[in-house]
Amino acid sequence: MEASCSFPTKCVSTPIRSLPHPLSTASKVSISLHKTPNFGSSRRFVRRRSSSCLASGSDTLIAGSRDVVSRKEEEVGDLKSWMHKNGLPPCKVVLKDKPSHDDKLSPIHFVAASEDLQAGDVAFSVPNSLVVTLERVLGNESVAELLTTNKLSELACLALYLMYEKKEGKTSFWYPYIRELDRQRGRGQLAVESPLLWSEAELAYLTGSPTKAEVLERAEGIKREYNELDTVWFMAGSLFQQYPYDIPTEAFPFEIFKQAFVAVQSCVVHLQKVSLARRFALVPLGPPLLAYCSNCKAMLTAVDGAVELVVDRPYKAGESIVVCLFCRCGPQPNSKLLINYGFVDEDNSYDRLVVEAALNTEDPQYQNKRMVAQRNGKLSIQVFQVYKGREKEAVADMLPYLRLGYVSDTSEMESVISSQGPICLVSACMERAMLDQLADYFKIRLAGYPTTLAEDEALLADSNLNPKKRVATQLVCLEKKMLNACLQATVDLINQLPDHTVSPCPAPYAPLLK
Repeated sequence: MEASCSFPTKCVSTPIRSLPHPLSTASKVSISLHKTPNFGSSRRFVRRRSSSCLASGSDTLIAGSRDVVSRKEEEVGDLKSWMHKNGLPPCKVVLKDKPSHDDKLSPIHFVAASEDLQAGDVAFSVPNSLVVTLERVLGNESVAELLTTNKLSELACLALYLMYEKKEGKTSFWYPYIRELDRQRGRGQLAVESPLLWSEAELAYLTGSPTKAEVLERAEGIKREYNELDTVWFMAGSLFQQYPYDIPTEAFPFEIFKQAFVAVQSCVVHLQKVSLARRFALVPLGPPLLAYCSNCKAMLTAVDGAVELVVDRPYKAGESIVVCLFCRCGPQPNSKLLINYGFVDEDNSYDRLVVEAALNTEDPQYQNKRMVAQRNGKLSIQVFQVYKGREKEAVADMLPYLRLGYVSDTSEMESVISSQGPICLVSACMERAMLDQLADYFKIRLAGYPTTLAEDEALLADSNLNPKKRVATQLVCLEKKMLNACLQATVDLINQLPDHTVSPCPAPYAPLLK
């Protein structure tokens, strides 16, 4: 597997190409908050010297080599065979291959029906012994909650665990699962790698989109978590004593941790009605082997001793199984889907843009306006959500707030303070000034993209378009459609003014938009 989205192997000086073992089901390690590893131990030092930098070619998946992958599968069995050997009961799914968009990469596995299914059938039920959660990793729910309410996310802890497991190679209990994650590289059936792993040139595909800034901000957040990784080692010392390696930030370079973090992020499932230490789970046969569908209601669900999938529709044998698009962490806009899972859903009814408006702090009436805004459920810096297909309603929601910002006469402000509700009566020229500002705002945002909507649609018609450029173009295309719809709604309002040719009033303290 390629280093761009894989976990580390034995020799940390070389980029990693495959994954390794957690606690075996037979031997759970207890956690002590008071006991930390002896970093000066000669035994630990000797084992690092003798095993951590062994030549890794013989037990590492080689990037892009189908022959090596198939040979490994012959040696240890595929993911499903391994699961059956370790407690997976008979199920109604099989693993099938789909060619990768890159000929250098192995085919992508996906879960398909092994027989005809009806809505309500249990496709599979994965026992908890084959599910990776913080409760399992740390062996102590209190430690898990303490870690994840402090400075580290569940994803960071799970990624660290799998990174150490990967170093164990084929001796790891989780080797077949880790190998499968390496094969998938976080792509899933509809996805490319998360933009968190894109090059600077590839991130340029997102120029003009606020998603680009979100990617950079998320990468900084991952870096902050990396700097806190040693906390896990010290707090859960007795667990990590089983790994003869350095403390996390010495054992794993940041880029390797980021790759592991993104791989875990792409396949983690958010379980409902379970303890905090079990809410984020890695489920073999779950994502990214399952496809997503925006109108699907089937979800991976925690039941007594297992995580199961009950299908919500009939399937013919061989058909790909789909799950609810938002079975992870609830409804998400396409920007989050791209960052977290590497794909965009053009039918996503939860897709949205953000418009931020703020009252001008230099306005002599600022405090009074702030009070009126709060009385009507708004803030001095207010975020408005623009949902796909509801752009006209979003613009209408902004207008009372913007009108409040445009009030300048003291007597008018006193009238606003004494009135009930969010309505501010302004003159036609003031309304025109406000609508002009809003229209200009949408035009400026649209001008920030290097391509037009027509050029984007022409790109998407090219069947040979680079997959990363395709998914980025899908995202910016949807954003532009929402912005254009907002602009059109604003222009329509201008045209509805009693005299739409009226000159706008000067507005020295107009609200700020960004």
